[in-house]
Amino acid sequence: MRRLVIVAVVAFTMLASAVTASASPSHRFRHYVALGDSYTAGPLIPSQRLYPLGCFRSTSNYPAQLAIRLGVWSFTDVSCSGADTGDMTAAQDVTLGQNPPQLDALRPNTDLVTLGIGGNDYDVFGNVVGTCPTLRESDPVGNPCQRHFTVDGIDTAMAAIAHTKDNIVAVLSEIHARAPRAKVLAIGYPRIAPPTGTCPDILPFADGDYGWLNHVEEALNAAVSSAAATDGKTAYIDTYHPSLGHDACSAAPWINGQETKTLEAAAYHPYYAGMRGVARVISRFLY
Repeated sequence: MRRLVIVAVVAFTMLASAVTASASPSHRFRHYVALGDSYTAGPLIPSQRLYPLGCFRSTSNYPAQLAIRLGVWSFTDVSCSGADTGDMTAAQDVTLGQNPPQLDALRPNTDLVTLGIGGNDYDVFGNVVGTCPTLRESDPVGNPCQRHFTVDGIDTAMAAIAHTKDNIVAVLSEIHARAPRAKVLAIGYPRIAPPTGTCPDILPFADGDYGWLNHVEEALNAAVSSAAATDGKTAYIDTYHPSLGHDACSAAPWINGQETKTLEAAAYHPYYAGMRGVARVISRFLY
């Protein structure tokens, strides 16, 4: 989600990981375009596409795996780490280059679009993961991060998310205008924290902030879902509930914790397993 500042950039040259399709390709969809932020792009998951390098876009992210599962004829992935809704219609500056406006990839014959966006609007995700770990030591069993974001009785993170819905609605409207034949899917975000319990070595939040983190992510997904419902021509794909048992603290995580792992996943971002799980959820919806 958030903009990634990478000191050393590793160029990956390995071939894309093989994906086993859960259903035989039917060519129901021929021209698939994937839009989104880092939870779509897959930073540091091998292999990384080299243009633009700063998008940290994996050849094994969920759009790539979904394209194989569906057997589409053409596939265009313009997702980019750090993207917000504004980057759908404006160029995004990234390390060593620029990602063109993502909606420019749409064509009148595009018949499938996935959109995973919203977490970076108003820098909600970046502020949360950048601030909360620094506050744990001050009150390990309390909720210092929730208190930090509460100003004059208003949860500022939640207030920012409330505006995200309208941004996504505007993006969806533009998608329909540019690709009127397309089936459009708004993809939710998978679970980061467990519903109960803690794992401070992996997610260094204060114990009382785990519930708040879940609340923030649920609100973000509600904004995406509500935007799809308001649009009326877009289906919302819930990945939060299907990822139960695959949070960062679990034995089979879809999401990485605080430590960036070269050749696996950026901090607080999906692993290959998470991308595979999301691709499976979407393909089951389509079939």
